[in-house]
Amino acid sequence: MQGVGEVNRRRGDLQPSIGNMRIMHVITNMMASGGAEVMLLRLARASGGQRPLIVSLMDVSERYHSVIADLGLDVRSLKARSTPGMLRAVWTLARIIREERPNAVMCWLYHAMIVGQLAAWRSGTGVPVFWNVRQSLDDLSSMSASTRLALTLSRHLSTWPAGIVFNSSRAVELHQAFGYRNDNCLMIPNGFDLVAGQHSDGRKPATFGIAGRLHPQKDYATFFAAAARAHRSCAAIRFIAVGAGLTPDNDAVRAMIAAAGLPLDAIELRGNTSEMERFYRDIDVLVLSSRTEGFPNVVAEAMNFGKPVISTDVGDAAAIVGDTGFIVRPGEASELAAAMCRMVELEPSEYATLSVAAKNRVDRNYSLPQVAGLYDAFFRKALEARPAKSGEAWREARSA
Repeated sequence: MQGVGEVNRRRGDLQPSIGNMRIMHVITNMMASGGAEVMLLRLARASGGQRPLIVSLMDVSERYHSVIADLGLDVRSLKARSTPGMLRAVWTLARIIREERPNAVMCWLYHAMIVGQLAAWRSGTGVPVFWNVRQSLDDLSSMSASTRLALTLSRHLSTWPAGIVFNSSRAVELHQAFGYRNDNCLMIPNGFDLVAGQHSDGRKPATFGIAGRLHPQKDYATFFAAAARAHRSCAAIRFIAVGAGLTPDNDAVRAMIAAAGLPLDAIELRGNTSEMERFYRDIDVLVLSSRTEGFPNVVAEAMNFGKPVISTDVGDAAAIVGDTGFIVRPGEASELAAAMCRMVELEPSEYATLSVAAKNRVDRNYSLPQVAGLYDAFFRKALEARPAKSGEAWREARSA
């Protein structure tokens, strides 16, 4: 859901970065439209060089199939939808590693980190494995039992990978406090295709948007409560919500909205959408009410369109927003509502200043070529420090 349409943009604008290396990416699932899936495809497009191989342990959505076809990527799904399926995936992935002989394996998300690490060991190839951690641990209670188990298991294996990439400084801090131990940890933020000329058109902000699937981590109950308070103070405020589950026919969503006291005609529920560009253009301000995040893509994406952000202080949200928006404590509906009202009270010139500052901050810090270069340097440094027993050496030995 988050920026899937952006993955295909300006494919020809980026120079190859990983060159002759071939990276195998292993991800838990590509059925959802989350930040990890979107960033993986962006990185695969930006990397150039040899075509990367992507393995989804579970499945690949139709939407991603079309993106993958356009990019000419080699993507495979292992259909592992249960614990026994994940165990079988270790053997299947080990076989793929032996056949493909990648220079490195990058594992995205906790389940993939475990399966990918064990599969690489099982393959007997000696291929270096890297992990990619995509969230912080601000609120463990909002994780599913399966994710908490995978997190705990990954802690015990955290000395095994050749390096770990975190997409937020907060994630590094909390995972190390949780017990992660690895000598090669690096924070690399998410990267974005920059949108040209997205600034305020001189009006006062009145439409607030929120984007994310219906999940306890996103804390929609707090958002709806804050929206209701802000709407009582300023009846002209309107809201747009996008994300899986956020549809008018979802009884759970309607119940939360009713409990909060927010009129149904004040909020537009668009559900899961591929039209994120339209969403960002339709709103004046993005709101993030999450209880936990790593690097929240939607925050930087909204700023990329010149939209100021009100966010809870989770993950690296405050570092991304800086002084271009407002930060409040998680779970505090009154603070979130007050920030909305404060935004509405801005003069058009003040709102325009925030809009320009938000756009410039993303342009300066989070461009996709810049981030792809950081991954390039990370891989090269780690691989150069290892014995020359992978990639080209394996392929040469195999063809001899």
